[in-house]
Amino acid sequence: QVQLVESGGGLVQAGGSLRLSCAASGRTFSMYVMGWFRQAPGKEREYVAAISWSGGSTYYSDSVKGRFTISRDNAKNTVYLQMNSLKPEDTAVYYCAADKRITIPTMFRADEYDYWGQGTQVTVSS
Repeated sequence: QVQLVESGGGLVQAGGSLRLSCAASGRTFSMYVMGWFRQAPGKEREYVAAISWSGGSTYYSDSVKGRFTISRDNAKNTVYLQMNSLKPEDTAVYYCAADKRITIPTMFRADEYDYWGQGTQVTVSS
């Protein structure tokens, strides 16, 4: 099992940046594919980005590609989401997720992830 704790959310003006962190417990963090999702009020949970167990491969939704960067530090059991050029439509609760068995074709699906953090609020003002 793995437990996930997100941090780094907050209030930022449009065009600004934030860096989210997701700290994981457990000794097998490096075996998990990690994903970031977000959920705005009244909307479904939306895929944002994912990263392979080694960090060698990264994947992004079209809505954040070129603005967000996912990375991980397996020595620190932490995955990051660097968010630049933020827009008001990026406002949401951001969640990190983990799964050992997920594959590339399904890593955008929230129901494929076994473990979730509690979320961190990101608010972008116009």
